[in-house]
Amino acid sequence: MIYADYNATAPLRPEARDAMIAALEVGANPSSVHGPGRAARKVLETARRQVASAISGIPQDLVFTSGGTEAIALAIHGVVRQLEGNCTLLVSAIEHEAAAQNAGYSGAPVQTVYVSSAGQIDLDDLSNRLNSWDHERHGTPILVLMVANNETGVIQPVSEASAMVREAGGLVICDGVQGLGKISLNVSLLGADYVALSAHKAGGPQGAGALWIRSGAPLRASLFGGGQERSLRSGTENLAGIAGFGAAAEAAVGDLVEFESLAAYRDAMEARLKSEAGVTVFGEEAPRLANTSNFALCDFRAETQVMAMDLAGIAVSSGSACSSGKVKRSLVLSAMGADDALAESAIRTSFGWKSTQQDFELTADAWLKALAQRKAKETA
Repeated sequence: MIYADYNATAPLRPEARDAMIAALEVGANPSSVHGPGRAARKVLETARRQVASAISGIPQDLVFTSGGTEAIALAIHGVVRQLEGNCTLLVSAIEHEAAAQNAGYSGAPVQTVYVSSAGQIDLDDLSNRLNSWDHERHGTPILVLMVANNETGVIQPVSEASAMVREAGGLVICDGVQGLGKISLNVSLLGADYVALSAHKAGGPQGAGALWIRSGAPLRASLFGGGQERSLRSGTENLAGIAGFGAAAEAAVGDLVEFESLAAYRDAMEARLKSEAGVTVFGEEAPRLANTSNFALCDFRAETQVMAMDLAGIAVSSGSACSSGKVKRSLVLSAMGADDALAESAIRTSFGWKSTQQDFELTADAWLKALAQRKAKETA
């Protein structure tokens, strides 16, 4: 099996597995003050330092959560509550459902910020909104923007957008889930006030994530209880999961140069598919994650492709693979201006730390074979 769905979940790194097993051996609550509890606390704080280092942050600004979705939810609901609803959320049209839906349920007004056909946020649209911003009417502007899109891999100009929002007296919530371990992340350079992270996208376990919070940024807790994580996220921490998170983050950042080399294999695969089949590659005009390709051939339905590739022993996805178990039309591609027929024909490949050049080549072979079989059936 060739696994080409890293943007949904990356395989567990051996460093993460080892750290998790060691943490399970500790067998104590990190909030306890006895010896075993202090040992558990040491594991927790080691992981906090590892994750913070991976984003060039400081450990005390990091709060652990159960995953990226909870981290995003904590940021959105926490800031809206702290501002007592006197704010408006500016959500880019290509945000993950974790951001878009939490924004919708936050109780605050939501405006959609447009994106270009290349899949990047339209900075002119954002600038126009902010230049005419009525603070009395709309309150504090809060931009919700991802570092990189999970479907297309397109990298967003977060630093530029953040500077605009800050000048307008606003705040920025950044979904950094797809960026960790794939591009160099520096929270200071991003300029965001909140950055959400997830372990399992970087080769850690599912069930662990984090929210980096700029010192002094407004935030109110959403979950109450024992006061863990600076009283911002109560509940006994998932020690083994967090230990795996820290180890994976450290290993992923150490592999960045090797990860970036995947772009050459990806580009060669796309060139072949365009040459031999005439596919459309989404977001190729913009900077992209090195591992990600989203392409379509009109009227070759996505679910047919996903099933054919699965039968060929290659795992790919369509749309946002982590949103549900269903294959559905991509709202991201629609926001980029793709017509329904093309959007319904798009699939995504995303490779990672275990991938080889041959994986890309065999993926192209399998897809072209599936297309040939489809054409043969149509003419039979």
